[in-house]
Amino acid sequence: MNVVTVRPSTTPLLSPRALFESFSEAPRTLRLVGRLAPVTLASLVALTALAATTPLGVAYVGKRVIDAVVAHERAAALKFVVVELCLVALLSLAQRGLALSRSLLTARLSVDVNVMILEKAQAATLSRFEDPEFYDQLTRARREASSRPIAVVMGLLSLAQNAVTLLGYAALLSRTSGWALLGLLLSALPATIAEVRLAKDAFRLRNRRSPETRRLGYLEYVLGNEVYAKEVRTFGLGGLLLGRYRELAGRLYEEDRGVAVRRAWIGYLLSTIATATFYGCYLALALDAVAGRLSLGDLTLAVVAFRQGQQAFTSVLTALGGLYEDNLYMTNLFGFLALPAAPEAEVARRDAPGRDAPGIVFEDVGFRYPGQERFALRHVSLEIPPGKHLAIVGQNGSGKTTLIKLLTRLYTPTEGRILVDGKDLRDWDEAALWAKLGVVFQDFARYQLSFGENVGVGSVPHLDDEPRILRAVERGGADELLASLPQGLETPLGRWFKREGVELSGGQWQRVALARAFMREEADVLILDEPTAALDAEAEQAVFERFQALAAGRTAVLISHRFPTVRGADEIVVLESGAIVEQGDHEQLLARRGRYARLFELQAEGYRLPPGFRA
Repeated sequence: MNVVTVRPSTTPLLSPRALFESFSEAPRTLRLVGRLAPVTLASLVALTALAATTPLGVAYVGKRVIDAVVAHERAAALKFVVVELCLVALLSLAQRGLALSRSLLTARLSVDVNVMILEKAQAATLSRFEDPEFYDQLTRARREASSRPIAVVMGLLSLAQNAVTLLGYAALLSRTSGWALLGLLLSALPATIAEVRLAKDAFRLRNRRSPETRRLGYLEYVLGNEVYAKEVRTFGLGGLLLGRYRELAGRLYEEDRGVAVRRAWIGYLLSTIATATFYGCYLALALDAVAGRLSLGDLTLAVVAFRQGQQAFTSVLTALGGLYEDNLYMTNLFGFLALPAAPEAEVARRDAPGRDAPGIVFEDVGFRYPGQERFALRHVSLEIPPGKHLAIVGQNGSGKTTLIKLLTRLYTPTEGRILVDGKDLRDWDEAALWAKLGVVFQDFARYQLSFGENVGVGSVPHLDDEPRILRAVERGGADELLASLPQGLETPLGRWFKREGVELSGGQWQRVALARAFMREEADVLILDEPTAALDAEAEQAVFERFQALAAGRTAVLISHRFPTVRGADEIVVLESGAIVEQGDHEQLLARRGRYARLFELQAEGYRLPPGFRA
């Protein structure tokens, strides 16, 4: 893996273009934050105004205290000390309020923005999740979700606060020393320009290495997850994968370290210029006071105004630099939220009229995965009348599961179209379409939820309908499993979150998945993708007897490698290399002596043992 090289930016910073870029995402960010947390944002604005103006009053009142002391005016000194105390207390209150409001806003936005990202991910098509670039965009968006929106808001408020404070101190300094004001403005520029430039380099570095960051997270997942634990230990993969993790993490650390060290040293050297400027002006003002050109109160006011004004001006420029950096990262978030649900390649033509005939129709359907030249399916034409049972057979990689994913609208055909009850699949409302389908995928999910929830998620509106769940359990052949569980439907499956969770075998999980599909009692299309691969012969026979009874009067699509389970289908389709090579019922296909017949005979006879092998 190559180490990412960060080249210095050549874009002039703090130019009009750069300043515009610093604020380009600010309006959208403010609208987003105002919509998600309007009251907290309003309190931040009010407290920022208070924090901006109060220090000016403190500085001016401090001058009046010194002048009253020099003039031996006891009552005036006492009055102004009390006033200053009140102002300092008010400033402390404003600062505490700002810290509280920021903390609350950060927590609120962290949740709400992540919800927006996850909602966007849920709306994306399955092919999006098979695109590495989409994962990179998702990773970048989630990485900034909890911090960047609040950073933009606080940057804008900090900019406004320090600008107001700076103008006030500038007005105070203009009465005593205009040249000190000029020194204040010029001393902070070099460090700020360098900070903005380095911020852009850091952004470019993090964006370029999104794939490496995802790979690091993947290695963490493999090394620390039960799904991989058995193989990692028995194959001795721990040392190999941990070594790769250390190497990759070390490279990323060295890149981060280089950027951090550069920022620290350059910031230190340039801030030294600002410090030297301050003390030069301090000395000049002190000499003016010694010469009698400034009163002691004016000297105190000038020193405080210069020191605080310099800090305010530095903060203004730093806020501009921070906004510039935060704006760059916000483009990641807004760019991800603006992505269409499906890639442009999936928007196929559909200007052909529909049909009046019910059932499922594939019209010259072709599909290839994003970034692939080879078609996974090509020129597939097929009709499944209502209430008929279709079986799909073929070798691994022949396109069986891809066809099912097209039918369930997880993929969109690259060519041709699919009609359901005469209407193009893409014109169906997704919720209405999926309500028609009861599906068990070969790679079904194993949720770390209770047994009842694992079954009930097959029909979320009926998640709490216990009689319905029990019927689905019985139909899926998981009733004996349920009877053996210590807490019945409430038994947690898996041990990620609870020690009393129960670990199931592959066959037991498959029964749970079958029960999940049978939760959709209103579904008129049942789709089973290798539903009994992990079951023994007796359990498989029981499942298919139930399936035949439950599928009566409904359309059924079954994928299986086991021919005894498909021979009773009304129609059998043989796929090979993404194309239909044979089609007919069991007897017709046997009579043709083609691909189906050879596979059937091979499975019926069983594989012959090699010579010298003892069973």
